[in-house]
Amino acid sequence: MKANVGGLDKILRIVAGLALIAWALMGGPLWAWIGVVPLATGLMGWCPAYLLIGVNTCPLKKD
Repeated sequence: MKANVGGLDKILRIVAGLALIAWALMGGPLWAWIGVVPLATGLMGWCPAYLLIGVNTCPLKKD
């Protein structure tokens, strides 16, 4: 799995995921547990949906 999530995208995914999970834990709707998905993709730095649509937000590495 080559990283395709980077920078601000990664931070926003982690924050949104944590916010949704916190909402679910505080009695929010059941669907708020979907926050696990952006949290996981943000922490892993890889998003399968990005792979399917050909998006990559990682900065280019110079060798």
